[in-house]
Amino acid sequence: MLEKPIYLTFDTEAEGDEYARKLEALLDKGIVPTEFKTESKILTIAHLVRAYDLDAHPSPKDQGAMRAVLKTRGDTPLRAITAGWVDDWISEMKRIEKVAPATIRARVGALARCTDWGMRKGHLAMPDHPLRTLPDGYAQYSKADTAAAGVKREDVERDRRLEPGETEKILAVIDGGVLARKQRPLTIEYPLAHRTIFVLAVESAMRMREMYTLTLDQVDLARRTIFLDKTKNGDRRQVPLSTVAIAALKTWMAQREVPAGHQEDLLFPWWDGVAEPGRLIEISDYLSKRFKDIFQQAGAEGLKFHDLRHEAVSRLFEKTTLSESQIMKISGHKSHRMMMRYANLRGSDLANSLW
Repeated sequence: MLEKPIYLTFDTEAEGDEYARKLEALLDKGIVPTEFKTESKILTIAHLVRAYDLDAHPSPKDQGAMRAVLKTRGDTPLRAITAGWVDDWISEMKRIEKVAPATIRARVGALARCTDWGMRKGHLAMPDHPLRTLPDGYAQYSKADTAAAGVKREDVERDRRLEPGETEKILAVIDGGVLARKQRPLTIEYPLAHRTIFVLAVESAMRMREMYTLTLDQVDLARRTIFLDKTKNGDRRQVPLSTVAIAALKTWMAQREVPAGHQEDLLFPWWDGVAEPGRLIEISDYLSKRFKDIFQQAGAEGLKFHDLRHEAVSRLFEKTTLSESQIMKISGHKSHRMMMRYANLRGSDLANSLW
C-alpha cells in the first residue's frame, strides 16, 4: 500500500504503537491517508484512459470513442484540459477531421466520464470541469466551422422502414443461399442462421451483438423470453418474444450447427466466444456487410441491419397497446429522446386512425 517506509518520532512508545495500530487498520481496508499518498503517475490522457479501462470497465461505445481521442489527443497532459483546450479540440474535430455532431458528442461524453472517474481517484482536478459546462448545440457546425471545413456535417436520423413485400424478398434471398457476384456467385454460409437472426431482429428490437452472442441458457422458449445479461447500456433486461420469433428460434435450434472449436452453448455460429472488443467488431462488420449484400440483392436499397431495430420498435408502437415506458424496457433505450428516434410511425398508418 505504501511505496516507501515511514519514519516518525513520538514522545512515548505507547503513543507510537497506538498511531501504528490506527494506520495499519486503515491500510488493511485499502485506505491510504492523504499525507502518505505519493504524487500520481497518471499524467496524460493516455495514462488516464489505460487506468480507466482497467478499473472502471467502460462501455464498448465509450472504448471506441476513447480510441479515437487517443489518436489525436492522447499525449495531452491532464493539467492542460482547460476550457480553451476543449474548445480547440472541438474545433479540430469539425474543421480538420470533419466528423458528424453525434461523433463529437460521443467523444466528448466518453472523455468526460473518464475524467469524472479520474477526479474521484485523485488523478486530476478540474474545478470548472470544462467537458461538463459546454453550451447546448456545441457539437453543431457554425457558419465559421462550415467555412473552415468546406462542408457542414449534420446528424442523420435514419427513418428507413421495411416496405411492403421487402421482408418476403429478403427471406427468399437468404433461403436461396447464393449472392450474385460479377465473377462467381457467393454461397451464404449458415442461411438458416441468417434467416433466424433477421426474423429475431424485426420481432424483438434486439441489437445485432446482443443476438449473435446469445447462449442457449439465455433463451427460455417456455416463458417466451430472452434474458440479456449485459447490454450496450450495461443493464440487464428480459426481451419478450412474439410467436413469429418463437417459431424461427425453434426451427433453428432443431437444426443448429456448431462450428468446430466453438463453444457448444452458443446459439449462433459466427461468434466463437472470445469476448475481446476487436473480435466482436470483426463479427459485427462481417454480418453488417453480408446483410447489406442480401438487402441489395432483394431490392431493399439503402436498408441497413440496424434499421431492423428501428422497424421493430416502430411496430411495437403501431401494433400493440404497450406504453412508452414498457416499450423502453423491451428495447433497452435509456432515454425517451433516444427511443423516440426509432418510433417513426408511418404517416399513412396514422392517417388511417383519423376520423
